[in-house]
Amino acid sequence: MAHGFQGAIHLWTKVANQNTESQVAERWSPAVTVGGHYDGVQDLDWDPEGKFLVSVSVDQTTRLHACWRRDGNQTSWHEIARPQVHGYDMQCIAMVGRFKFVSGADEKVLRIFEAPRNFLENLSKISQLNLDEEIKERKSQAEGASVPALGLSNKAVFSGEGGMPASDREITHPSELYPEIYFALVNLTSPPTEEHLLQNTLWPETQKLYGHGFEIFCVAAHPAGNLIASVCKASKAEYASIIIWDTEKWHQVCQLAAHSLTVTQMAFSHSGHHLLSVSRDRTWALFHQPSSEAPFQLIAKTDKKTSVHTRIIWSCSWSHDDKFFATASRDKKVIIWGQSSDGEGERSTSLGVYGPVSSPLTTSDAVTAVDFAPILSSDNSYMLAVGLESGVIAIYKWRKDTQDVWTQCVTFDSSLCHTACVKRLKWRPLADRTNQENAKDCGKTSSCLYLASCSTDCSVRIHSIDHNAL
Repeated sequence: MAHGFQGAIHLWTKVANQNTESQVAERWSPAVTVGGHYDGVQDLDWDPEGKFLVSVSVDQTTRLHACWRRDGNQTSWHEIARPQVHGYDMQCIAMVGRFKFVSGADEKVLRIFEAPRNFLENLSKISQLNLDEEIKERKSQAEGASVPALGLSNKAVFSGEGGMPASDREITHPSELYPEIYFALVNLTSPPTEEHLLQNTLWPETQKLYGHGFEIFCVAAHPAGNLIASVCKASKAEYASIIIWDTEKWHQVCQLAAHSLTVTQMAFSHSGHHLLSVSRDRTWALFHQPSSEAPFQLIAKTDKKTSVHTRIIWSCSWSHDDKFFATASRDKKVIIWGQSSDGEGERSTSLGVYGPVSSPLTTSDAVTAVDFAPILSSDNSYMLAVGLESGVIAIYKWRKDTQDVWTQCVTFDSSLCHTACVKRLKWRPLADRTNQENAKDCGKTSSCLYLASCSTDCSVRIHSIDHNAL
């Protein structure tokens, strides 16, 4: 076993040499190990069908984690691709459809990546997924990607372009000492080794989006994948605007102004008609889009008089039915908001028909991440995962018709929690997933839910939770 400079663990096992011409009876073969980031993880997201998870870190990489299924129903999660190896610290990521994502780093540019054909082929074999249609659709597209010397953009590599580095073949020109294509086509049935992850699992960069004046801080994608919302670091209102991008023509649709400082997180509602944003200025803002052709309009916003939070609001989340949304702040409070019961609120205030519908949930430390579960609990309560600055993760239940009582239904053991600030929580989507698939992944019951978390302690964790026990 060995430990690499960038945090990778290498493992070799001695196996019988299958080469009959060799005089050596045994050889050392690389084996599957655990992997992951070696610096703080800033953000993560599930693909829309919940088949894999992507995460970004200040170690300047984007990593993709998926389930490795073997014979006998054995399953485990591993890093199976490293779509982006960058030159700037990564800050945010969002899936834009099944095999496409947008990422932001400590630069002014948003970058769009799309899965190459070789990745889909390997994912289908490692996770035992039927991706024949997706592979056929990409028959004429890139097989992989490679980063040019001194470059930051992943260049697409098409069939026949991959090859060995110049040092392994005849050099006919001095420029070939520094080849641009290191990608080699690989066929995998198990998670790749560190060497393959570094050079053979990159995704081609298909678009760049320019428009922000400072470093990208947060990004969110519309559920339909047709819009992207992004923000940058801001110390003035003029830089704190949210830019909405169209993913078909890749241009700016509009800019939404509501905050005076950096927007820390955004979330589209599941219907796609609302966009929620929270900010360092201790306020949240809600925008509404009546139809896909109509522009977004600001319909509610907290101010100094109506804001319950007294410190930075770090996180927000929509309930699965879009009736409520939650905000979480450094002031150790979580609050659920919604429309007033009679549909008529204090229209004279900036909140419009919206207002707090729960009493504040007070925690032991600053709240840095929240996410509503995709379904109700067994007693028809909403479930909310809460992550703290101390690394603690807990799940609470809340019902509007039970005298507004918060119930802590799950407290993770300290060995399962993070040791530093929780940056993001994400429940695994339930779309197109059967109970049998849940049971196969969880190894327990058919009512298993998954919660992914990431932290500045360099780890990404996936927690399995029995829904019937909540």
